[in-house]
Amino acid sequence: MRTVDWVERAIRIIDQTRLPAELVSIDIREVDELVVHIRSLAVRGAPALGVAGALGMALAACRSAERGGDLDADLAVAAEKLVGARPTAVNLSWGVEQLASARGGGAGVEELVKAALAIRDADIEINQALSDRGAQLLAGARRVLTHCNAGALACVEFGTALGVIERLHAAAPLEMVYVCETRPLLQGSRLTAWELGRRGIPHRIIVDSAAAGLLLGGEVEAVVVGADRIAANGDVANKVGTVSHALAAGYAGIPFVVAAPESTIDFSTESGAGITIELRDAEEVLALAGHRVASPGSTGWNPAFDVTPAALVTAIVTERRTIDGRADGRDAGGAGSAANPG
Repeated sequence: MRTVDWVERAIRIIDQTRLPAELVSIDIREVDELVVHIRSLAVRGAPALGVAGALGMALAACRSAERGGDLDADLAVAAEKLVGARPTAVNLSWGVEQLASARGGGAGVEELVKAALAIRDADIEINQALSDRGAQLLAGARRVLTHCNAGALACVEFGTALGVIERLHAAAPLEMVYVCETRPLLQGSRLTAWELGRRGIPHRIIVDSAAAGLLLGGEVEAVVVGADRIAANGDVANKVGTVSHALAAGYAGIPFVVAAPESTIDFSTESGAGITIELRDAEEVLALAGHRVASPGSTGWNPAFDVTPAALVTAIVTERRTIDGRADGRDAGGAGSAANPG
């Protein structure tokens, strides 16, 4: 199963808005369609968005060639549309930039397609490598909590935070994975629980506000999450609600680990203060499953992400290294050291 793929010069995605009720794929043949599906969260998750960005540029190149258009002009338009679709997720702009750079180096249409496919294929190996590293770091943890969805559905076919959990379970069966429902769009209860169920990993869905009590009550031995952007100082932008888990984990003295590819580290952003937080339609928090639950006249505020300060992060694991979040003078661009969450 691939969340995002390239099939007959079109992009094929799993429509995540229709899970868990039904597993449906969509073939996308125009960049404008892709932008709509990115904004609707039909395709989502930082690594998957990076691949979607690269494939989107390849798609724009193919359509430009078919229509006899100006390739450079068409790619510039596509790049602007794609990057603007989800401003917080740095992987999306990274994927677009990789293809733009290839074009700047003289790549033609077919070379651009090959470059995008190389990014797609690399995502699988990268996430397997960082999952192995994360599982080694958290070896022995049997009760784990995760937030939102950082599984195969957030990548091409192998997850980040959920990849770590899968590797832990393969080494020694987990007692329990606590899955935060992740309001308002329920990516945890809809997507993460669906993935864990398919893999036979024991799990319980909890409301987001129940997590801190579980952590402080000793029911959880580790928290592992993904990331949509990591600033140069190690601040982490992830699905809204993440910082609450980091605060509780710190108070409880348990490891809070972020699993993300190197491409999620944004060296151009000095700290979390410089990360643009996407604001989504307020109606999402005023309704549940499409039915309004808020009282008439109420308004809502709906940030899609929050920023966890680096000081609350035990470690960041990537495909290349483990960055110790407790080291003095830590820097996401530095060599890092193997963290021992103990």
